[in-house]
Amino acid sequence: MMTSLHRQSHQQMEKHTIAFIFPMASGHINPSLPVARMLVELGHKVHYLHREQMQEAIEDTGAAFHAEMEQETELYSSREPDLFGALEALKREHNLEEDNFVHAVFKLKAIMLEMRLPGVLRWLQNINASAVVYCPLMNEEAAYAAHALGIPSIALLTTAGAGSVPSSFREFIGNFGATEESVRSAAESYQPHCEAVQRMNSKYGLDCSIVPSMKPFGKLDILKYSVATLVTTCEELQDPTPSEVMEAYAADRVRFEAVGPLLDKEGARRAAGHKLQGSDTGKQPAAAADIGHGRDSEKLMQQVRAARVEGRAVILVSMGTVVTGDHPDMGWEGRMVGKDGKKRGLTGRELCRAAWAAAFDVFGRISAEEGALLIVALGPQLEALGDLVVPANAICASVVPQVDVLREGVTVFLTHGGQNSFTEGLANGAPLVVCPGFGDQTVNAQKAKTLGIGLSVLRPDCDEGGETTAAAKYRSEVAAALRYVADQERFSSAARGCADRLRKTGGVPRAVEVIVAAASRHHLAKGQKMDETTAKALPVAGAAIKAAGA
Repeated sequence: MMTSLHRQSHQQMEKHTIAFIFPMASGHINPSLPVARMLVELGHKVHYLHREQMQEAIEDTGAAFHAEMEQETELYSSREPDLFGALEALKREHNLEEDNFVHAVFKLKAIMLEMRLPGVLRWLQNINASAVVYCPLMNEEAAYAAHALGIPSIALLTTAGAGSVPSSFREFIGNFGATEESVRSAAESYQPHCEAVQRMNSKYGLDCSIVPSMKPFGKLDILKYSVATLVTTCEELQDPTPSEVMEAYAADRVRFEAVGPLLDKEGARRAAGHKLQGSDTGKQPAAAADIGHGRDSEKLMQQVRAARVEGRAVILVSMGTVVTGDHPDMGWEGRMVGKDGKKRGLTGRELCRAAWAAAFDVFGRISAEEGALLIVALGPQLEALGDLVVPANAICASVVPQVDVLREGVTVFLTHGGQNSFTEGLANGAPLVVCPGFGDQTVNAQKAKTLGIGLSVLRPDCDEGGETTAAAKYRSEVAAALRYVADQERFSSAARGCADRLRKTGGVPRAVEVIVAAASRHHLAKGQKMDETTAKALPVAGAAIKAAGA
């Protein structure tokens, strides 16, 4: 928290209105929440454009929430009230229901973007935004709208730097039976998509490509519109970037800054355990007790601290929010797509239950006081555990305070390997067993082995009819990995080394400093002259931002 001296120095500074635009994905929005919280504490106004499922987590920071569905009426007024639902509606409207998922996304990408831009533009003007903070992987409309209005934008890249995008992008499209060549052909040959790109370029003064992120492959074209791209890891732990990609970013004058993990204060509410399709009120049905915050959270943390004092192991298990959610392809009932274009392998449900069962097999006990304290985040599904019997020493809930538990120290963290969870584990020196579902999770699984901080167990790929055997084998492999990582001190030692490197980054204070500086330059560029007192306060403010995060 800020001291009175810090607040006094910031009272001399002009206060800004910062817009935050992020997707319905916990791993993307959670790193933004502590940044928003500090901006609010410093006296700035923060507004989020988002979905109702994230409203409570957003408002917990002191930021204002605005419903995406109510602002982007051109896309949502006559279609299903969520991004993937709207995508499915557009697929029907354009007769693309039988298309490969990735091909359909690229064919409809510019069409959806053209529909989203007017609402984002109106919203930014209504709140009188001084700067825009956004996810460059899933919210290109934010940077385009900011550019059209002459507002600075700051990208928050929640993967392992520029080099993570080509590898995870290739992994992602491969999971759906697509290739770079097939994606390029699908986009270039679809006339409605090409026409939408041309209209946007002409109307908003943009330079959108017909096939984005393909020249070269994995380069995020949107970053050239932003004054800075903040990366949520340190320089040493970023993925290596292909030379042609770095050269292309240099030509676009893209500025990357590794700020490290953006971790919130203890007890803060975080986005987790959500579904894409909520109830009419936007609230989510609980799979089990939600102990991610409040009194239940504090009770859990007391149990964790007591276990640590008693010398008991603490095991944290989370398969993430996408696989446990309701995404039709990557969620609870979703399966990967083979080279023949047909779905195959385990569903998210089968994958999660096998991983949870493995943790029960290794660490479960008949008494709550025996063995390890086992904490399992289940996600939002009703009756998520199915027929699994929960051991007496396990605490299972839809949401748990993951960062707070990791801060206390865990013996093993079984994680899906999403970059946010992966980095949170590293930042707190947690040895890992990574059970990836898709995308960059697979890359992080390999990284865990390379860094010597843990092991990985890849998602089974089986033919139809072989799911039961594959799930049983996967359960056995995960159990073996958990036993081995828990027993070997070398994993803990390597994880602590990674934590030391991450602590040297600027974190939340540095991210806030970059955002405030961009907003301040914007005001100066608009001709708003600073008086002598405000000019003298600029360096003081930078120091106060750093001190606020101390």
